[in-house]
Order: sequence, then C-alpha cells, then structure tokens
Amino acid sequence: MNFGVSVFPTAAIIRPDDLAKDVEDRGFASLWFPEHSHIPTSRATPWGGREGAPPLPKYYAETFDQFVALTAAAASTTTLRLGAGISLVAQRDPIWLAKQVASIDVLSGGRFEFGIGYGWNKEEMAQHGVRYGDRRALLREKVLMMKELWTADVAIFKGELLELEPTWAWPKPLQRPHPPISLGSAGGPRTFADIIEFCDTWMPIPSRTDLATKVAELRKQSEASGRDPDSIGLGVFGARPKDEFIDLLRELGFETVIFSLRQDEPEAVNTSLDEYTAFIQRHRD
Repeated sequence: MNFGVSVFPTAAIIRPDDLAKDVEDRGFASLWFPEHSHIPTSRATPWGGREGAPPLPKYYAETFDQFVALTAAAASTTTLRLGAGISLVAQRDPIWLAKQVASIDVLSGGRFEFGIGYGWNKEEMAQHGVRYGDRRALLREKVLMMKELWTADVAIFKGELLELEPTWAWPKPLQRPHPPISLGSAGGPRTFADIIEFCDTWMPIPSRTDLATKVAELRKQSEASGRDPDSIGLGVFGARPKDEFIDLLRELGFETVIFSLRQDEPEAVNTSLDEYTAFIQRHRD
C-alpha cells in the first residue's frame, strides 16, 4: 500500500515546489493536484453536483494551472510520483493534453500519474463549449485519441464525436505505453465500463461510495467483459486517517491511499502533513 496527499495548489498555501519537496522528504509516494479552469459566478451547479452542498470554497477559483504546478513539483523532487488528481479531460483539447502529459512524464523521469474525471460543474463546462450530457462520451474519445498519440508513430483516430487525421506527435511518454490512467468517480456500470476499456485504476472518494459493494460489482463486470479484474488497480482520494478504514482498504485490495491536506495557511498545511506522516508510519507495508 502506498500513501500520498492532495491539495488545490494556490498562491495562499505552500508553493508547489516547496510542498513537493516536503512531501517527498516525509516518505509519501505521491502528490496530487486537482484542477478547475475557472468558476463562473452564476454558481448554478451545487458543489460537487450534490444538492444541499455547502457553498463552493474560494480556492476552486484560485487554483494554479494543474500542469504548471506539477512541473514545478517535478523540478524539486526525484522520486515522488506526480498526479493529476483529477484532470477535467472533457474540457481540454486532447492533442495539447496528450503533449502535456507526455512532456511532464519525460521531464520528470517517468513519474507522472494521469488521474481523470468526468467533471460536475455544468456552467464551467458550458464555457468550454461542452454539454454536460456529452462529458462521458467526450472523455472516452479524448482518452482513446491520446492513447493513439502516445503510442503510434503516425496517429489516426475516428470516433463518433472526434476525428484525428494522420498526425505526427512527440514526445512519447517515458512510461510505456503511457502513464497510468486512474478514473476518479463514483462506481456504476457506465463508469466501470470506461475503466475496463481504457483505464488502469479506479479511484473513488470513499465517503460517497460503498467500497465493498462497488469493488465486487467492478470485478464482476470486468470478468463479464473479458478483462482480468486483477489488472485493475484500486485507490481512493480523500481517505480518512483511521486505522479501521485502512484495514478495510487492505482487505478490499486497495493499493493507493490519498489524503487531503488542509486548504489553509502554510503553517496549517504543514501541521496537516505532520499528522498524516505520523499516521502512515504505523501503516507502512
């Protein structure tokens, strides 16, 4: 089992490069940065798409560009894995995104983790020209196109929504055939179908998911689809630092555990990091 941390990188907390060095020095395996391009002021969509949710925190609108922050983190570390946690693929240009992923993987020495998600903020998507109802299909085709760009000398793609004429595109990722792809989403048949088709790992938020039930469903659906269930990794974002919770994750076969740092002043972030460091020292394999 490996442990990492996640935080929205903003100017109000520790710089991404300094934070990454601290995280690596404390023995964590990975650091993950979420993303939002912007937050439209209409705020029509509740936080996380959940009715009755509290107001959206300000840091969602203040976050640095995900790949710039991860590049800064890469430059100050040597072993720490660097995660997009998650990247809003439906809102991004797949050709540029493929190049960004490959570039950071090469420049970091093969340490990139590509976390992806469908997204929940309808008005943010709309300002990128994305219909909420299309986000799953767009994510699927964009990831499949990126895989083609990462692996083929001459990339070609034709889907129902997207098409790529014969194309040269470098660099190719250092990790072959590409960096690990983790889908951050609650479990369900459509999500599991995407994981089975084009992802390496499922990484839900445990507070929103019955993990034992959903892991069993994922394994059953994977077997029915002809993919070895053991080839699909398991991880969680927003893990609870509780001994019994870690025991449950081990029992269910989860390998990656990501804790959320406090979104606060640098001193409070360091305190949060201290607490998680003490916790993981008791749970190392």
